[in-house]
Amino acid sequence: MAEHGDPQETTASAVVCSRHGPVGLLSICRPERRNALNLRVKRAIVEHLQRLGADAAVRAVVITGSDGYFVAGTDIAEMEHMSPTDHVLGATDEVFHVIRRSSKPVIAAVEGYALGGGCELALACDIVIAAEDARFGQPEIRVGIMPGAGGTLHLLRAAGRYKTLLWSLTGDMIPAREAHLANLVSELVPKGEALARAMAIAEQIAGMPPLAVQSIRDAVRWGGDAPLESALAIERRLFERLFDSRDQKEGMRAFLEKRAPAYQGR
Repeated sequence: MAEHGDPQETTASAVVCSRHGPVGLLSICRPERRNALNLRVKRAIVEHLQRLGADAAVRAVVITGSDGYFVAGTDIAEMEHMSPTDHVLGATDEVFHVIRRSSKPVIAAVEGYALGGGCELALACDIVIAAEDARFGQPEIRVGIMPGAGGTLHLLRAAGRYKTLLWSLTGDMIPAREAHLANLVSELVPKGEALARAMAIAEQIAGMPPLAVQSIRDAVRWGGDAPLESALAIERRLFERLFDSRDQKEGMRAFLEKRAPAYQGR
């Protein structure tokens, strides 16, 4: 993993990993294929995320593309002759699980296309920042398959049955503004500003108490599909647990003393 400005950072890498203070940045660099996901790219993302997750100094992660694209899809040339066993043995969906289960908040900064596996990659993140002219979509049906890494179910939970079936059965692109209205996108920004905005949000989250950040993410992840009373119980237990943390004491003391808190993640 290269530090910000390190000469090791080159576009020859499938995924460039850099550190910007408490924020890790992963940039997918495969311009000749519009950053399409192949096994090399997926494995690189997994390795970098695991390394960043183990680094206590990293408090948030941003994933972005390069050359005006996020990820234009999964590499069809690589997938064409794959068997079901190839998918299982190659763990072709591992990257999506790793993002969803990341110990650090993950933010997608989307410019250009986020299609197929690229759309699923963005929707696996905690927050999605998109340029106003970005395009999302699940066009798998046009090549004889269907979304297989969360596409239909993320769309269903965010946009509902009717939008999901419209977009998945036609394979049509979803303009960023429509994706925002359908709750697939957290925030829209002018073209070219998605990464800067995502980094600013990541830095803001990085300044928050880490245990509270993780508890909020857990409440949303575990409670999202649970019955309301069960979800409320999960939220309450997570809330109560934070009162054993040093950060709770520090945050409230700093508020009363009218000073900036110094959180330690303990």
